[in-house]
Parts: sequence; C-alpha cells; structure tokens
Amino acid sequence: MANIKSAIKRNKQNEKRRLRNRIVRGRTRTFIKEARLEIQNADVESAEKAVLKAVSSLDKAAAKGVVHKNNASRRKSRLMKRLAALKK
Repeated sequence: MANIKSAIKRNKQNEKRRLRNRIVRGRTRTFIKEARLEIQNADVESAEKAVLKAVSSLDKAAAKGVVHKNNASRRKSRLMKRLAALKK
C-alpha cells in the first residue's frame, strides 16, 4: 500500500482509468462478436451495420488509447475482409 500522498492519488487515478478502459474494451469486444455473428448468418445488410458499429467502436477505443491504433487497424481489416468475402 502506498504511503506517499502522490502515490495514493496515482493509485486512485489508475483504478478509475482501469475501470473506464474495461468498459470501453468490453463494449468493443461485444460489437466485434455481434459483427462476426452477423457475418456467419450471411445477412449482408445487418452484417454491414454490425461491422460499421464495431469499426466505430474500435476507432474510439484507439483514439482514447485503450487499444493501440495498429491493433484496432488489424481488427478492422479482418472484419472488413470477412464482410467482403460475404458480399462475393
């Protein structure tokens, strides 16, 4: 346990940020799962909507620093690749 005042404050800040980041990361994961499910169901229109939601969520998470921008780009690319394969 931290004894120094600044260290105590840091711990509080880190805990708040961790919880906020968990929410963002969890929401993003949910959107990605929904997009994959829609792609599996082979419904192009709903799959497009779900993928756009997931991409938007990934962009927001990357902008906030929750996930690295390259990680977000890779995930978006893989989702878009699956969507493109579905459209063919």
